[in-house]
Amino acid sequence: MFTESQDDEQIIERVAALDIGRAEIVCCVRLPAPPGGKRRVQEVSTHSTMVGSLSDLAERLVELGIERVVMEATSDYWRAPFYLFEAHGLNPWLVNAKDVRHLPGRPKTDVLDSVWLCKVAERQMLRPSFVPPAPIRRLRDLTRYRVDLVEVRGAEKNRVEKLLVSPRV
Repeated sequence: MFTESQDDEQIIERVAALDIGRAEIVCCVRLPAPPGGKRRVQEVSTHSTMVGSLSDLAERLVELGIERVVMEATSDYWRAPFYLFEAHGLNPWLVNAKDVRHLPGRPKTDVLDSVWLCKVAERQMLRPSFVPPAPIRRLRDLTRYRVDLVEVRGAEKNRVEKLLVSPRV
């Protein structure tokens, strides 16, 4: 005998996915169909990575009631959008590019990639990478900066020593 399942619906209703590059971000937003419609609606847009443009995008996503923002990026390009969206009260998820590559059907353009990432995210087929809380991030950045300074100081000491021991002509 079948009984009604207590599980929540598997699809996240309001989701956005970002394909982040150095100069621009491609954003795909998927929402439930309007009343009377059967299919979901989506919008793909391209935005600059400048703070003003990112703020406008974050405000738009808040207005649309987006439940989750999934982003994929290489290098450190994800940091500015992630921190900004977090400050606007959104729920950003950074997904590891390695994890995303395992899934079949991966397209090759930024636009198709953001649409595909959005579809995969709405079906909850992704897991977020660990991004520490803000106080830990600040401490880590400070620690890394100190390590860099110590390395530079050591390199300068070596240059001075080399200069002092080299014969003068």
